[in-house]
Amino acid sequence: MKIVLLESLGISDELLATYAKKLEEKGHEFAAYPRDMDVNVQIERAKDADVLMIANMPLKGEVIRACKNLKFIDVAFTGVDHVDLEAAKEMGVKVSNASGYSTQAVAELALGMMLSLLRNMPQVDERCRAGKTKDGLVGSELKGKTVGIVGAGAIGQNTARLCKAFGCRVIAYNHRPKQVEEGLLEFVDLDTLTREADIISLNCPLNDSTRGMFGKERIAMMKKNALLINVARGPVVDSQALADALNEGRIGGAGIDVFEIEPPLDPAHPLLHTPNTIVTPHVAFATQESMALRAEIVFDSLDKFLAGNQINVIL
Repeated sequence: MKIVLLESLGISDELLATYAKKLEEKGHEFAAYPRDMDVNVQIERAKDADVLMIANMPLKGEVIRACKNLKFIDVAFTGVDHVDLEAAKEMGVKVSNASGYSTQAVAELALGMMLSLLRNMPQVDERCRAGKTKDGLVGSELKGKTVGIVGAGAIGQNTARLCKAFGCRVIAYNHRPKQVEEGLLEFVDLDTLTREADIISLNCPLNDSTRGMFGKERIAMMKKNALLINVARGPVVDSQALADALNEGRIGGAGIDVFEIEPPLDPAHPLLHTPNTIVTPHVAFATQESMALRAEIVFDSLDKFLAGNQINVIL
């Protein structure tokens, strides 16, 4: 089969060559390309492929439909909302993801944002560099805070474990009933979580039930000093509503790793100009360790598919 990787997996050339060699030894053809958002370029590279591999690059229906031999899309990412699944279904193409590779990485960034916001790290860093003192910037501790986890999947649960280690009370909301280890989470409804949490961490997928979940009305339900952390998907939050709340001092701060579009952002984006806000360009998943694990998962998924046993099934 012809296997085409349409963007970097964030691993070394040497490690990628190791995976490619194993495929070629089994009689498969492997080609890897740098990311290119031009649909025509994607089609030219992918048109003869039996298998496409991507990370978080949008894969449009016109590309999928142009690949007449395509049988499998191997997504090196947890979310698959950037793939036209309807086109894949129409063409009879199987899809798998790489769920689990960034469980630790995303949870750690969420925790890091919580700690940085509570201790005013961006502000005191700026003060120190300017030869000033901490005056007026005494922080707070994570211990004793109520953390609300929205989305109790693997990442949400791991975030809960880290917060528990700091002495937090952890409450959670999940759209569907979820089995978790005893004592880890106290499940509540979303309104209760929004009103009681000192820190809300969004760890849910993007779907019809979560799109715009944290809009003007729900943000208005949050405590005045509450923090909102979004390491899920950008459209779960109404950016303008959140920016308004931050600018007007109606909530305490925010840590935002994801936006309505993939960075780079328009410099005028409202969340780039709000107080007590940490913004990062979708980096929660990206550590050396997670990239290596992601490659391991995605190539294992490929091996299983080639052997007739698809895993990590989306379609």
